[in-house]
Amino acid sequence: MAVKPLLLVCAALLVDGEGRILLTRRRPETHMGSRWEFPGGKWHDGESPEATLIREIREEIGLIVTDPEPWTFVSHPYDNFHLLMPVYLCRHWSGEPQPLEVADWGWFCVDELGDLSLPPADQPLVTQLRTAAPWLRA
Repeated sequence: MAVKPLLLVCAALLVDGEGRILLTRRRPETHMGSRWEFPGGKWHDGESPEATLIREIREEIGLIVTDPEPWTFVSHPYDNFHLLMPVYLCRHWSGEPQPLEVADWGWFCVDELGDLSLPPADQPLVTQLRTAAPWLRA
């Protein structure tokens, strides 16, 4: 069996005071275009995962995240690579979301996430969020 390259991607669970979660929509011309996802992106050599997350959120939607907290991680095999994705809980940021490098963004209640088209690696997070939903509002 051939070894697939490992792709490290960091993602944010941006939760507002009402317990809603910010998701971004991929541009149609990209891999898995038009799907909703937890915002974030690829790790660059020399960065910590937290620095990757902060940079990607700033580049994609213009928010300046402070104090990201490790929440969970996803390990998912795709056809051509294996994705490893630390996910950080983010309750503190400055700025207003803007679609800078994404097609769109939106706030969603946990119950709405199951109705969205998400990449396969993001889908297990919906199950975890349903269990954690009361805690998210804390």
